[in-house]
Amino acid sequence: LVNQLPEANLILLRHLFGVLHHIEQNSGVNQMNAFNLALCIAPNMLWLPSPTGPEEESRSTKKVASLVQFLIENSGEIFGGDIASLF
Repeated sequence: LVNQLPEANLILLRHLFGVLHHIEQNSGVNQMNAFNLALCIAPNMLWLPSPTGPEEESRSTKKVASLVQFLIENSGEIFGGDIASLF
């Protein structure tokens, strides 16, 4: 799916998850592992198109957080092994 994104979107995601992966690599110091980062950023990345109840919103946020955590933990494989070279 990543390869089907427009180039501008791919570059943006690559940089975003590169930063998040870099932060996660220093979780021993900053306490921000992939799970914590995902919980912080997921609500701002994807959301339901129409207002829903709190239960559905909570389920949706958990799904997005799981996706974001996966993308952070596997950013090198998903966006290219040279993701550290962005810095």
